[in-house]
Amino acid sequence: MIEQAVVSLTTEAQTRLKELLAKEDNPQLALRVFVSGGGCSGMQYGMAFDDQRRQDDVVVDNEGVQIVVDDFSVSYLRGSEIDYVDGLMGAGFTVHNPNAVHSCSCGHSFDTGDDAGGAQACGCGH
Repeated sequence: MIEQAVVSLTTEAQTRLKELLAKEDNPQLALRVFVSGGGCSGMQYGMAFDDQRRQDDVVVDNEGVQIVVDDFSVSYLRGSEIDYVDGLMGAGFTVHNPNAVHSCSCGHSFDTGDDAGGAQACGCGH
């Protein structure tokens, strides 16, 4: 199923992803974005390249970069924007999630207020 509104990319993230995908030389490769229980705030983000599609996946085409989100993660990620940041603490992809009511300062963990997972002490050093 193709859907446009689940997750979007900033210009910088799109540029970086296109560069990374081009190096892999696999036209089926997409960015899989997902959430799972755990992390400092109860839920945590995950991202990986994946060339497999599941029946319940939502596929977002962002100007040539495909983003794949599993059925469970869609409700947690809807409206999110993936950005690429290059700062003093390092470079990488981060998720700006309007559904998060609390995020750990490392940006890898969030809470939607639904008590979806067991929050832990912040392990990112903040």
